[in-house]
Amino acid sequence: MNKFFFYTLLLLALTSPSAAQQQKKDISPEDIWKSGTFAMDYFFPPESMNDGIHYSQLDYNDNLGEIVKYSYKTGKAVATIVKGSELTPSDMVGKAKPFRIEGYRFSPDETKILIWNETEQIYRHSTREIYYVYDIKTKKNTLLSDYGKQSYARFSPDGKKVAFVRENNIFYKDLSSGNEVQVTFDGKINHIINGAVDWVYEEEFSMDAGFQWSPDGNRIAYYRFDESMVKEFSMTMFRGELYPAEYKYKYPKAGEENSTVSIHCYDVKLNQSHMLPLGTGKDDYIPRIKWTSDPAVLSIQKMNRLQNKLELVLVNFSKAPQGEPKTLMTEESKTYIEISDHLTFLADKKHYIWSSEKDGFFHLYLYDMTGKQVNQITKGNWDIAGFYGVDEAKKLVYYTSAEASPMERELFSVKLDGSGKKKLSAKKGTNTPYFSTGFKYYINSHSDANTPPAVTLHSADGKLIRTLLDNVQLKDKMKDYNIAKKEFFKFKTSEGVELNGWMMKPWNFDAGKKYPVFMTVYGGPGANTVNDAWDGRGYFWHQLLTQKGYIVVSVDNRGTGYRGYEFKHCTYKQLGKLEVADQIEAAKYLGAQPYVDKARIGIFGWSYGGYMSSLCITKGADFFRMAIAVAPVTNWRYYDSIYTERYNGLPQDNPSGYDDNSPIHFVKSLKGKYLLIHGTADDNVHFQNAAEMQSALVKAGKQFDSFYYPDKNHGMWGAHYHLYTMMTNYILGNL
Repeated sequence: MNKFFFYTLLLLALTSPSAAQQQKKDISPEDIWKSGTFAMDYFFPPESMNDGIHYSQLDYNDNLGEIVKYSYKTGKAVATIVKGSELTPSDMVGKAKPFRIEGYRFSPDETKILIWNETEQIYRHSTREIYYVYDIKTKKNTLLSDYGKQSYARFSPDGKKVAFVRENNIFYKDLSSGNEVQVTFDGKINHIINGAVDWVYEEEFSMDAGFQWSPDGNRIAYYRFDESMVKEFSMTMFRGELYPAEYKYKYPKAGEENSTVSIHCYDVKLNQSHMLPLGTGKDDYIPRIKWTSDPAVLSIQKMNRLQNKLELVLVNFSKAPQGEPKTLMTEESKTYIEISDHLTFLADKKHYIWSSEKDGFFHLYLYDMTGKQVNQITKGNWDIAGFYGVDEAKKLVYYTSAEASPMERELFSVKLDGSGKKKLSAKKGTNTPYFSTGFKYYINSHSDANTPPAVTLHSADGKLIRTLLDNVQLKDKMKDYNIAKKEFFKFKTSEGVELNGWMMKPWNFDAGKKYPVFMTVYGGPGANTVNDAWDGRGYFWHQLLTQKGYIVVSVDNRGTGYRGYEFKHCTYKQLGKLEVADQIEAAKYLGAQPYVDKARIGIFGWSYGGYMSSLCITKGADFFRMAIAVAPVTNWRYYDSIYTERYNGLPQDNPSGYDDNSPIHFVKSLKGKYLLIHGTADDNVHFQNAAEMQSALVKAGKQFDSFYYPDKNHGMWGAHYHLYTMMTNYILGNL
């Protein structure tokens, strides 16, 4: 918009409100998913450099990428470390083409860089790519391996070796000699995995790399998965071919056989591996391994299959060549324990930081290396949301919490002894910090429910130094459109439970009219949708719906996070029961408002949210006129072992918890309009869920609508414009 036109609109706004309103635009699906009208400026998390006063980023100024060094203090580029255009083209796929840097990782001494491209996504976290080792001083770029693509390449602590995984085996390359050493030999697809993790660990324990160098570089600790007994799941992949292909992979469903997992250690000098004597059974999980500050001591977290008992074990290699295990501490719960990456071993080799819900809220604790609690670092009737490290020199811990509200994230520092708590963030909403090495600076991303992210630089005491990014162009663009404000509200259910929600009313809302309501839900354990944070494209889709005359609402039911142990864990062994009861209560509450047409309430959800919307239109058929379910679980017996059993127990022990709240068993109650959408190549929530739901609906004589996306996975990337256009039209036609 040019300045003259802007000031003309401003004058109209001051003299003629109706004329100004006519100049405002409505949002279209093309604006959100095609044209880039609401494109946002992103600041990707920087890689802090060793000196703590510089950071590096991958910039795409020439489309091939360049790794640039920046000053924290000034924000200015001080050096271009390497450009993609200067690197050797890749010839690993049969033909040379320009070298595009897709990612990088410095060696510990920052003299070399692992650079990769031609990334191939495997599952949610896992990838394989072609790696190069770039020497900053000599500017020489060397292919890591001559044998195709690798995964999870990592420098050794001295930067002289690089370990990686290929075809389920571990290798390392000696950079001085150029020799490639094979560490394991029994890796086989869908049988044995070395140095990586199986599908269910990757998805539910948020892991990918399954090996770690010891701090002195003398050992590699690694996972070995024997998934021979895990049942295979197959998916038909069409891909425009004359004959579709069948893709098979190991997927343990609830109550079924899991992989047998063991931890091994490879001695680089002896060129030998051995399995650690942990005494784990075939049903035990090992969700984390981590070297302590002592290079001869490895920590291992062991968990039983029900995930209600967690042991922290130390394995000492200085006391026995094969490793001597000792249980440092054990934590148990009457429900379940969730895994985090908060375990931090201090450099003094005497203490570590641990997180737990054991006092009823999620907090940080300081322990000594005998497993004795020294003190509780954070405390209060609120949960921490993130742990960002400890400045050992100043004995300060940095964390974010939901202390002000379950909907907000504030940044704090506190001393290791729990004293001297200080709030560092200044703005209400959601704050996400990225600290520099040595904790001299942090870069903070802040947003709220109605404001796109702004990124600022601060000193570690919270003092603002400068603004890096403010998304002013997007903010200005939003002024051209009819934008409704997202507002928060609370209400109490008939059981006396207070629930949080947000509401977006049409920009031209008239309290004397009655409006249809479109609810959006996720509702799964610990996952909130009612956040004082920017919601990206979802925000603009909801705006589009308000412009069509709908009130858009989201409510966090029981089982969601940041309200303490009892609120989150009360859904244990009865997934869906209390959650759906709360969403029905929300529909009742909304229907009682004078401006709501209670006969026109609809609900939408994706994944767990699709499960919820499917239950609402069946169990809650009297309160919902329409539901859209994208990639829903329709029967908990179809979903994976780790997630489902964590929250619902074993199906053999808790059959009612599986069957009493699975939508597939309530199809006879369907009254309203139901749209079921799924991707045929969904490796997470299988298309089987949609197929079996449809079979049950057909058997019950129920009419419904469905759509499937060939070869699309759980995220349905590449189909969002089509998907959201279809859903928008469905809402307009049925609600």
